[in-house]
Amino acid sequence: QVQLVESGGGLVQTGGSLRLSCAASGGTFTTYTMGWFRQAPGLEREFVASIVWSSGVTYYHDSVKGRSTISRDNAKNTVYLQMNSLKPEDTAIYSCAAASRRLISRKAYNYDYWGQGTQVTVSS
Repeated sequence: QVQLVESGGGLVQTGGSLRLSCAASGGTFTTYTMGWFRQAPGLEREFVASIVWSSGVTYYHDSVKGRSTISRDNAKNTVYLQMNSLKPEDTAIYSCAAASRRLISRKAYNYDYWGQGTQVTVSS
């Protein structure tokens, strides 16, 4: 059974950086696509970034493009989201997701497995 465990969230000031981690287990992730989504209070869940594990092809939401980098470590079965120049509007619960196929999609329904999420709070 696929399990995803996020870590790395926290409180940071505007302009700061955080690196989120998603440790994946229970699957053969070389055939998967991994994504990060976020949900702020009172708002719908929003796509942040994704990476096709085998090829490394990445896809970003416009709101984080240029400020964030998604990457994966094959040896550790871990996906990272490096976020720089953080803004208060980046405050949300960030969740890791996995789709059991290669795809480019920002739609949450295309992802089969989800982690519990990690809180990111950016103070002004």
